[in-house]
Amino acid sequence: MAKNKWNIKKLAALILALSILLTPIRTIAESGYDLEYFIQIMGLVQQNYVYELGEEELLQGAIKGLFDTLDENSQYYTEEEFQDLIDDLSGDFVGIGVYIKEEKGSIIITNLIKGSPADKAGIKPGDQLISVDGKDIKGKSLEEVINLIKGKPNTPVKIGVRRGQKDIYKDMKRAEIKINPVEYRVLEKKIGYIRISQFNPHTYENVVSALKELDKENISSIIIDLRDNPGGLLGEVVNILNLFIPEGPIVHIKYREDVEQTYYSKLKKPKYKLVVLVNENSASASEIFAGAVQDTKVGTILGVPTYGKGTVQQIIPLVKGDGMKLTIAEYQTPNRRNIHNKGIQPDIMVKNKDGDTDKQLQKAIEILSEI
Repeated sequence: MAKNKWNIKKLAALILALSILLTPIRTIAESGYDLEYFIQIMGLVQQNYVYELGEEELLQGAIKGLFDTLDENSQYYTEEEFQDLIDDLSGDFVGIGVYIKEEKGSIIITNLIKGSPADKAGIKPGDQLISVDGKDIKGKSLEEVINLIKGKPNTPVKIGVRRGQKDIYKDMKRAEIKINPVEYRVLEKKIGYIRISQFNPHTYENVVSALKELDKENISSIIIDLRDNPGGLLGEVVNILNLFIPEGPIVHIKYREDVEQTYYSKLKKPKYKLVVLVNENSASASEIFAGAVQDTKVGTILGVPTYGKGTVQQIIPLVKGDGMKLTIAEYQTPNRRNIHNKGIQPDIMVKNKDGDTDKQLQKAIEILSEI
């Protein structure tokens, strides 16, 4: 009997506790899903959550939650995140001009930008970064190291690297670096090769420069390598396609409420025979390029199916220095194909397997050699 009394008391206490918790929730529910409802929920969290959270943190989290209901390409960025995004899209940054990666707990320099402070100072690919301004970077993340290297233009920085068994220290000044996403060269049988790693604000001007150099060699067959190119700026890819595809539509942009904008090429006669290399990481602007070449039949698409990102985003700065990337439209190829979540299917499917041989590039050379 004593045991039953204890259970009844325990149940009563539990019901009382639940009543205290549920009463304000019922009150909130009556107001419906509106701003007032959200404010009341936030108040409940602030009053009852066991850990200390500021109002700014809660609001920032709520904004991020809003974007969780949108597509995967729409995103909210804090002030620091937004600045990183702008730096990436602009193709410009202030630093010493090195590409770095984390490898087994060490920070390794993988490449340098030609003419950059690090290049002029004699830093080499393969060097292990060990210090920045006398600060040991052991145990620091890639992001932390990047933040140490970054700074204002013309400010001094001392970089320590380990090359083999020798530690080397170089003094240099940070500079504004413009990323050139275009590489080119002449391959066998007088075939031109242009690799575009990103469509940033410097892509068009560098493609034009590359074509001028290839024209000096009387080259009319070109491989455009868009493998692992994640995309970039719509205006850049449209301008570049004006160099390659014939007069007519390049891409159709479809906004809300059936509003549509079509970008056109004004090129009277294509000058080059093309093979475009793509893979599963070729996305967005790269797919606009491949789709336009494929639909207008000015070239052959070779590789494996592309990523399948058929939407357009707008970058919107906000008043607190934060910002957002918002999907505002879908796009279609010249023949009005929607490739979102489908990708561009290559005209010729070639997979690169593990190993040193680039079978896709070899097949592209073979195709252009036969034309």
